[in-house]
Amino acid sequence: MAEEIDAPAEEATPTYLKAGDPALADYSPAWLRNLADDVTLEGSMMDGAVQGADAVRTLLVYIRSLYEDQEFCFARPISENVFLEDYTARVQGQPIGNLVQITFNADGQTQHIVGNYRPRGSLLLLSRLIGDQFAGTPYGHHFAHDEE
Repeated sequence: MAEEIDAPAEEATPTYLKAGDPALADYSPAWLRNLADDVTLEGSMMDGAVQGADAVRTLLVYIRSLYEDQEFCFARPISENVFLEDYTARVQGQPIGNLVQITFNADGQTQHIVGNYRPRGSLLLLSRLIGDQFAGTPYGHHFAHDEE
């Protein structure tokens, strides 16, 4: 027998609205400086995946240039070859959060990166900005564009 619930669900504060960890104020991702030649990038702001150190580095550097007030909440290894980051930022004044999983290969290089952005509105804004910036490039089609 299913239990009926009369009370409305309580709203929780989304993590993308919370402040970062002050202990991570000077954090800089070392994994970004050690990309494997065949590294892949995928995530909630894109369709498919992009492969190659130059392409991934170009995209990530551009994405980071769009951030205002980036603050890390969590950044540490969770296993021998997996590292997690959780951070918040603003893109054109809109709050955005990202949970990033970085996987390393046997040589300790960054092999695979998955970014999971939230909320949906900010994710779509970020995807459009990236798509417009890289329209006409081999990886621009992975992202939204203003005309969509």
